[in-house]
Amino acid sequence: MQEGEMSIPHLFICPISLDLFKDPVTLCTGQTYDRSSIQKWISSGNFTCPVTMLKLHDLTMVPNHTLHHLINQWLHMPSSTHPSFHSLKHTLQSHHVHSDKKLDALEKILSLCQESTLVHLGFLHLLLEMLFGKVESEMSQESIKFAEKSVSCILQLVQLGESECLNILKEESKLESFRILVEQGNSKIKEGLCYLLEVIAASQETRELCVMVCENQRFLSSLIQNVEEIEGGIKAISALCLVESKRQNLIEVGVVEALLRYISNAERRERKWAPKAMAAIEVLLELESGKEVVKNRPNGVEAIVKMVFRVSDHQGSESAVKSLIIICTDSVKAREGCIHAGLLTQLLLLLQSQCNGRTKTRARMLLKLLRSNWNQHEEQH
Repeated sequence: MQEGEMSIPHLFICPISLDLFKDPVTLCTGQTYDRSSIQKWISSGNFTCPVTMLKLHDLTMVPNHTLHHLINQWLHMPSSTHPSFHSLKHTLQSHHVHSDKKLDALEKILSLCQESTLVHLGFLHLLLEMLFGKVESEMSQESIKFAEKSVSCILQLVQLGESECLNILKEESKLESFRILVEQGNSKIKEGLCYLLEVIAASQETRELCVMVCENQRFLSSLIQNVEEIEGGIKAISALCLVESKRQNLIEVGVVEALLRYISNAERRERKWAPKAMAAIEVLLELESGKEVVKNRPNGVEAIVKMVFRVSDHQGSESAVKSLIIICTDSVKAREGCIHAGLLTQLLLLLQSQCNGRTKTRARMLLKLLRSNWNQHEEQH
């Protein structure tokens, strides 16, 4: 049983979960399963052996101590290529190991991150504890290197479906460490952390944590300050905007202004997430406070008008048109602002383009909404 390329030996994998056994038990049919997996199977009303499909005349589960012992031996067994999982953990946890060796351990973990074994053995939890356990207010180059490598490992392990581990960030001190890393980390760290925010916003298992993030104004302020610097920041903010109950918090902390700044610069340099930013603005405009921010901000309406027809693509056009309908419906001033910003030309170009029918229908609605102001505008000139 050489660890070799660190793949899990077939006999060590539960036939139900397809993951490494944690607590192997044997049934009356002679088949072995992980205790939690077979308990779920039986509690769902299944009284047959999942592998043999034979009826279980006895539901006794006998602990398979031999298999458990072999798995433990395998986990501690170094190969000619890699150290054991146990030694990797020890290297990371030890206070007496030099930082260079810790970085080497992280490199090895990164090369093995496709192995679900790492998750089951608590590596994701360990890395989260180490990264967010305590971050100094002024990060050294050494700690930035460690954080960058740790974030890379965490991102790989989270993709194996263990997002629940991220709930460790519910601890106030760890969320504060997250904030400091967003402020002081290099671009790779910041991009990685923004991806983690997307995962937190998307998973039901981390719903409470997501609400906590949306309520933490200091955290949100740090994120907003970095939006211009990190492309992934827009995706993270857009994901947080999906938390309907906390949209007011996001508006109060300046998210709408940040999104408007982002789309305002979309023409000057390539901004591939401008359509996503526009969609987030549309969502926030459902609240009256969101509309007021756009209407009262210098060039706020103009920034959205420029998103109506972008020569390179039509992504974001529908959100821009819908947003302007929301803003203009009850505001003469907003309609006048749209006309002065050249919206009529933008809409006519859009109607002649290859955009989808739904967008064209909304463009016509917006033209009708502007018609009265348009006539007045023509009379004055």
